[in-house]
Amino acid sequence: MSDFHVLVVDDSPVQRKLFEQALSQEPCSVHLATNGQEALEIFQREQPSLVITDCLMPDVTGVELCRQIREAQSSYTYIIMVTSIAEKDNIVKGLAAGADDYITKPFHPEELLARVQVGRRLVELQRELQAKNRLLEELALTDALTGLPNRRAIESWAEREISAAARHGFSFWVVLIDLDNFKRVNDTYGHDAGDVVLKRFSQILKEHTRSSDISGRIGGEEFLHIVTYADPRGVPVVAERIRARFAAEHFSFGGSDVTLTASFGAVGFRGGRAPAFSDLVSRADRALYRAKNQGRNRIEIEPLRQP
Repeated sequence: MSDFHVLVVDDSPVQRKLFEQALSQEPCSVHLATNGQEALEIFQREQPSLVITDCLMPDVTGVELCRQIREAQSSYTYIIMVTSIAEKDNIVKGLAAGADDYITKPFHPEELLARVQVGRRLVELQRELQAKNRLLEELALTDALTGLPNRRAIESWAEREISAAARHGFSFWVVLIDLDNFKRVNDTYGHDAGDVVLKRFSQILKEHTRSSDISGRIGGEEFLHIVTYADPRGVPVVAERIRARFAAEHFSFGGSDVTLTASFGAVGFRGGRAPAFSDLVSRADRALYRAKNQGRNRIEIEPLRQP
């Protein structure tokens, strides 16, 4: 069955049959509606790519149907109005309400098919454009090397979630992670080796990120892991699992067996007044600095604040 769905709306059984016969030559799935209200129900259920609607109907007019479709559509729908030569004023109203094209009756089947094919091409182009826009948006929020969310994506997510945490009283933890002595890997074995390390740590981070949390790379060898709805005793457990898992990894570069470690700084809050996300990150950075100064490969956690 074709994924190109066409909805035909006409209160005349004869006209519906004529449309159905003409469209049988086009690779599409045809849905028939006898009035505007039935058309809206089918539209919500099937989300057709193209709608052919009579202008004058007893309940919902073709003009009103155009208007409601434009308000309800989740992706672009091409609309062809059907009117008689004597109803030219309705053509203008239909186009103003969102119709893309019109055809007069009695219609010629070949003309109808030509107009439907134009609609198909425009719908397909619109779908391609939407897919490219989604890809560009995804690329703008994704770290190209690791596939993790980037700083922009994390900040956008965190701004929403931190407000929800304050509103509903659940905890919100920010864990800042830095790979220890990472520069030495790049300097000794090259940047390709460094990329391998970053990708492997990213995979470990993904494996320990719940659907209610987010983790990402914010630059260089630095990562953010945000944990929500967590008991204060659970955050160090999660961080320790990530730390131990990465420390157990063995890399082979230039015939050498290489192991690396990571340091963690974590802060959290629970309460009715949300701090700025940047303040939490700054505090996590200070905790991370303490972890570095105290020997690396360790976790420093500030007590949970409840403002």
